[in-house]
Amino acid sequence: MARNIKLLLTENVDNLGIVGDVVSVRIGYARNFLLPRGLATTPSDDLLGQLAEKRKQAEKDLGELRKQREAMISKLDGLDITMARACNDQGLLYGSVTQQDIADGLTELGFGVKAREVRLAHTIKRMDNYEVSVKFDSDLEASIRLHVVPDRELEEDEREEMEFDNEGELIVKKPARKGQGADAEAGAQKAQAGASDA
Repeated sequence: MARNIKLLLTENVDNLGIVGDVVSVRIGYARNFLLPRGLATTPSDDLLGQLAEKRKQAEKDLGELRKQREAMISKLDGLDITMARACNDQGLLYGSVTQQDIADGLTELGFGVKAREVRLAHTIKRMDNYEVSVKFDSDLEASIRLHVVPDRELEEDEREEMEFDNEGELIVKKPARKGQGADAEAGAQKAQAGASDA
């Protein structure tokens, strides 16, 4: 049984073709998406003739869209965008920054970018700076810098780091008495130096 079917597109379909194209698609895609939405039909010479004018208009529209995107790419390339997000004190986000979030942020700045045009190398789950690619076509791509910052002042961790000796035993530090911090430490170092000289 054939897995693919040839159909004539009656409308532009992203990542497939423009009106008047005869395309080969999987039967399930045709049956569940293209045909019910009236985006494609069985190819015939009569229909090809009827769609010729619509195809010319679609090609003209695509040419205009490409010019707009080329202009947008030149403005987008190297753009810095900052997003404030809720996170814990270690800088881990409570949610991730998604393609849709970035697309919405760019749209607010006046760039009509769709979520599928934002390419993320990995999930953004922590505060940091990221290089994000915006790709309209194989040869139309821009790189933007995304700065993910906390939405509040993060509390510094005041706890002292634990130290272990060579046997893995915890080194217990005695708290220095007030007023003796630096002096007591210097005295202890002198005492150790004197012991090693003896």
